[in-house]
Amino acid sequence: MLSFPELQVQERAIARRPTAFPYIPGLLSFREVPTVLAALERLKTLPDLLLCDGQGIAHPRRFGIACHIGWLTDLPAIGVGKSRLVGQHAEVPEHKGDWTPLQHQGETIGAVLRTRATTKPLFISPGHRISLETAIEYVMRCTTKYRLPETTRHAHKLASEISAAQLEAELESQQMTLEL
Repeated sequence: MLSFPELQVQERAIARRPTAFPYIPGLLSFREVPTVLAALERLKTLPDLLLCDGQGIAHPRRFGIACHIGWLTDLPAIGVGKSRLVGQHAEVPEHKGDWTPLQHQGETIGAVLRTRATTKPLFISPGHRISLETAIEYVMRCTTKYRLPETTRHAHKLASEISAAQLEAELESQQMTLEL
């Protein structure tokens, strides 16, 4: 959890759970939401806003992971996807902050947003209790010198640190077993 607008780490929580739902394209949230909710429960303070690594309404069923988590927690949530699931869009201009609407079946379901000049854009969509314009504004304010918002970057870093530490511990345990 980061402070806003400073984007300084305030709290960290991680959860691991066995996957209970099979992989089915378009139903990713059913695999990931239980673990995300478990991590949120470990925080001392709930965040005021969630930036989710995935889609909001820019989803074939108009209910991506940002909608799912936002609805279950009643927290405002934004989908920040690295790739497009559905919809079409015009070419996005190359300047930081430029965006074009993401359209599907005659409806604007999100924005294709350039968070850094000349880099691949992100796919922003409302998840819960937030407008598209406000979602774009928050994503831009949470993005510093990298393509991804700081929230996503810190989450990826935390997960990588934990994974590396667990792998090292498992290897040490196996080595100790072999030495016995």
